[in-house]
Amino acid sequence: MPTAMNWTFDAETGVYKNRYLSNKLLEQSLAQCKVLPFTHDFGIGFGKNKGEYVNLMHIKELPDPNSAQLDEFNRIPIDKLQFGNRQFRVVEYGRGVEYTNLAEQLGQFNPRSILQKALRRQMERALDTTAAKAFLDPTAVKIVFIPTSLTGGVWDTDGVPSTVATVGLTFDHCCAISDYLADIIHCPPYEGEDYVGLSCNKNLRSLKQDRLWQMVHLYLQKGDFFFLGEQGKTERIRWVEVNRSAAFANTVGSSTVIGEAVVFGDEAVARIEVETPELRADPNYQSDFGRTKAVAWYGILAFGAVWDTANDGEAKIIRIGSA
Repeated sequence: MPTAMNWTFDAETGVYKNRYLSNKLLEQSLAQCKVLPFTHDFGIGFGKNKGEYVNLMHIKELPDPNSAQLDEFNRIPIDKLQFGNRQFRVVEYGRGVEYTNLAEQLGQFNPRSILQKALRRQMERALDTTAAKAFLDPTAVKIVFIPTSLTGGVWDTDGVPSTVATVGLTFDHCCAISDYLADIIHCPPYEGEDYVGLSCNKNLRSLKQDRLWQMVHLYLQKGDFFFLGEQGKTERIRWVEVNRSAAFANTVGSSTVIGEAVVFGDEAVARIEVETPELRADPNYQSDFGRTKAVAWYGILAFGAVWDTANDGEAKIIRIGSA
């Protein structure tokens, strides 16, 4: 059971903050998130008083020479770095709930204890949904796979699905997706030699009926890292179920047989934090002599795909979708 919250005075004016509870709230919320842990903090040090936008610089892959063999009397060939750039706009996130002093004084249960747990769950859902939107953003995630037969489908590289999906997701589709990541756009794996798939329940229900579906205990060894919500594996793709329609819906486009899903490798979505989400309280929320109080979580962040192209060596995410 959550313990009662003991707020401490942090500033002469404004809201109260409790750093210990804020950190605890964040840790509890992140522990239950399924999408947010796959976003990447590049550690660029963007913080207060640095403007509304941040430019994320990323390096394009170095070209592979026909031969790296050296001649004794020639200098080592030097390749030039090529940079890519995406601009992110940081925005505020937060939500609060109010309670009255009368309820606190006369009620059998302390409302602050109940609100702490409710706010944690709310922040978990909000951050996960926001991160999911970055993975599914059609303006940045350009590559879309649309299943149209039991063994194959249509590829679109402009972010807009052109065809209606006619079959559910199969093991053969997963083979095609992992091959595209590895051989066409040369995307580095997320963990070891594996990519990660995030999907709604409908797609995974279809995959689990395939005889080649691998249960978690068949490929994870003692000491291996287990993703929250991980269900199994198909052809180098470890699948995590996100069973919440606000993040990954069970329907997409006009198709009735496929839902939202993504498969990605390393450095797919960036997370920029100006102010890490924290718990705040306002003991005089309505300026009525402390009769109405409120608590809230609040942060300043930005999420977005690291690359916004379908180019080889740049794209890191494939959406599964339908017109």
